[in-house]
Amino acid sequence: MYDHILVGVDGSEASERAARYALELASRVDASVTALHVVEGRALDLAAGSEEETELRRERAAVLAGIERIADEVGHPVADELATGDPATQLTDHASEADLVVVGRQGLSGLKRRLLGGVTEQVLHHSETPVLVVPNAAESFAADRLLLPTDGSENAELALPHAAELARIDDGTVDVLNVVDLTDAGGAFDAGGLQPEFVERLEARGEEVVQQVADALSAEYAGMNVRTTVTQTATAGAAAEIEAHVEEHAVDAVVMGSHGRGNLKRALLGSVASKVLRSVDVPVLVAVRGGR
Repeated sequence: MYDHILVGVDGSEASERAARYALELASRVDASVTALHVVEGRALDLAAGSEEETELRRERAAVLAGIERIADEVGHPVADELATGDPATQLTDHASEADLVVVGRQGLSGLKRRLLGGVTEQVLHHSETPVLVVPNAAESFAADRLLLPTDGSENAELALPHAAELARIDDGTVDVLNVVDLTDAGGAFDAGGLQPEFVERLEARGEEVVQQVADALSAEYAGMNVRTTVTQTATAGAAAEIEAHVEEHAVDAVVMGSHGRGNLKRALLGSVASKVLRSVDVPVLVAVRGGR
């Protein structure tokens, strides 16, 4: 499934972690890896014709040399590519030739988590290839326990083959989670005013959804270890429940679907994915419609 992995690098510690993660994953699935570093066109324009341009190019080449050192440590080859232009645009364009894009995520700032990096944000929005976002807390590739949140939508189903592929690597366990969000279900009405019978129907539907996903995973990979959970929230929201599950069950990575390009209205899981990407300290793979 992952024959070619593209990783965006910029010389930062975040991108080096992403590169190591991509290379370790590639080594397990026998995939080729391309490390793409983009020199912003504006920077070259300002330095054009000067010694600064030569130095700038030298520094950028050093970025790729650093990735090659990581590849040597991991023991898996990497192809280096240096491009010029807008980083997000170049990454998105090159992503069409890959089966998976791996990028780093900015870390924490005080008590509040920063927004995703600008380039990462844009790649997630525009890429039609699945994107795996690696946080600063990720030390190395691991897939012993994966979390697959689902709301039963077609967008959520996009993540199933990716969860199965990652679980195959080390015979890992997949936790299939459905969050019954009473506030969302209540709409304009007070969540506390929902009738017990309605809440029971929501939970029953959640049980159906996770079982359907579990069956689909087992059909994809007969030896799959699958655990199903339905949880309820009235205040915290689905993203907070997903984060809590990650922490409580030592989850190695989250695999989830999101909205695709051109959707005028995002499914519930699309908005949840955006929040999860900012909150959990494990890698998150976002499968998008139109992706491979």
